[in-house]
Amino acid sequence: MERMIRVILADDHAVMRHGLRLILEQHEGFEVLGEARDGREAVNLAEALHPDVAVLDITMPNLNGIEAARQITEKQPSVAVVVLSMHADESYVLRALKAGARGYLLKESPESDFVSAIRSVSDGKAFFSPAVSRLLVEDYVRQLQDKDIEDSYDLLTPREREILQLVAEGKSNKEIANLLNLSLYTVETHRSNILGKLNLHSVPELILYAVRKGVIS
Repeated sequence: MERMIRVILADDHAVMRHGLRLILEQHEGFEVLGEARDGREAVNLAEALHPDVAVLDITMPNLNGIEAARQITEKQPSVAVVVLSMHADESYVLRALKAGARGYLLKESPESDFVSAIRSVSDGKAFFSPAVSRLLVEDYVRQLQDKDIEDSYDLLTPREREILQLVAEGKSNKEIANLLNLSLYTVETHRSNILGKLNLHSVPELILYAVRKGVIS
């Protein structure tokens, strides 16, 4: 029997929450535990119900979706967060990732993307609306052209590229070590080298880079 993915929905518009609930109820494998009207309510709901996934609108009263994501993931790292947004903008995506979100979904997305996003983040993977991924790729190419700089990706060894993808997909150092039959120290060294070569400073930045490069979608 398929594992039920337990979800909470947070949006200040009742119609939006109702629509999201209906989508999930039409698909097998989902259970909506509760709904919240603002970010503060979402944080309390997550603490009380321990969902697998929290879907948070980015702009909510009392506490916005970014701050709610930060508080939820700090208290309960096992809760995967999907941020719903109208902004296909790199700065919003990075803020969401830094707050602990694993998914970033545009409100104009088709129902299938919403369902895929929840399934992906509950499996520990990242998920971005295809439109967001395209925009990030296009922006990155434009930046390289405007500044006339080389792409640092070519500096990575094949092993480093492999580890870059696994880190961006949400795998821990221990999982990567087991998967590639490497020592934990070796994986940590590779990871540090990757960040240094690409001039990145955190895992959220690395995930964003991987999306721009098309390493993950």
